[in-house]
Amino acid sequence: MYSMRFDMRAPDFGASTTELYQAAIDMCEWAETRGCLAAVLCEHHGSPDGYLPVPLLLATAIAARTQQLLLTLTVVLPLYDPVRLAEEMALLDIISRGRATYIFGLGYRTEEYEHFGIDKRRRGSIADEKLGLLRSLLAGDEVEFQGRRIRVTPRSSSPEGPVMMWGGGSVAAARRAGRYGLGYLAQGDAPGSQHAYEASCREHGHEPGMTLLPQHDTPTVCFVAPDVDLAWRELGPHLLHDARMYAEWNPDNEVSAGINHAADVDELRATSRTHRIFTADEAIQHIRGGGMLTLAPLCGGVPVETAWKYLRYVEESVMPTLRAVANT
Repeated sequence: MYSMRFDMRAPDFGASTTELYQAAIDMCEWAETRGCLAAVLCEHHGSPDGYLPVPLLLATAIAARTQQLLLTLTVVLPLYDPVRLAEEMALLDIISRGRATYIFGLGYRTEEYEHFGIDKRRRGSIADEKLGLLRSLLAGDEVEFQGRRIRVTPRSSSPEGPVMMWGGGSVAAARRAGRYGLGYLAQGDAPGSQHAYEASCREHGHEPGMTLLPQHDTPTVCFVAPDVDLAWRELGPHLLHDARMYAEWNPDNEVSAGINHAADVDELRATSRTHRIFTADEAIQHIRGGGMLTLAPLCGGVPVETAWKYLRYVEESVMPTLRAVANT
């Protein structure tokens, strides 16, 4: 019925990093039996607010505390050693019993490539090489690569390895997903992306797979509240921090969802279609209309007690109606 997204930003006016990580794990355990379908874990490096740098590590902790919750991890592929990544993915696949899926991408922050000493200008060719090796290793093959013989053990529990998809926000990313024969989960619907993806799939002998191309105004950071005015006072500074940071990282991006250049909380509330605080009735209508309720309970370092209050309100006010409809 809903998903939860965690990026673990911890600005100095919010909850501490230690509190946020423990809360994210606890929330996943609590929510998986209360309508939450998946937890999405995002990756960035060297951010002043401590953005989650190692989604596989947090995913492993969540997998050990849950039984059915799906885990979706975003991974900036060129920044990884593919052999070590294959081993870590295989272990997470075993621990989670196949519940972890991956959205690979090239990333876009120059600082992150400098952080790892990798030439950003070569990121496309680096990704091509690493993805080919990664897929062979996760399929259980023994691979000869640069004079080495490599085999990943233990093998993942999924026979063909974990589900892998490609992400991005451009026509070039859509073409790359098609060339790889992967599903394409975009950050936004760049004009021509669907056609470019399907054409690239067929050009390279693949059947087109799943695509998700969200509009620029798709709600991506959501809360549900009994008093929306009070919620904006409590949550607004944290939502504004989230929006501002992504806007700083993407100054010219007019396609991806979740980016807003608001100067203050009032402007964010008035202009944003992505950072939303719904009433219960609005949330129910949104879901019934085919939308996903994408909760971000710890967005921008929301204090843990406050985050729990709004997360529990979803169970109290939204889920009973949706369950009743599903049972009729």
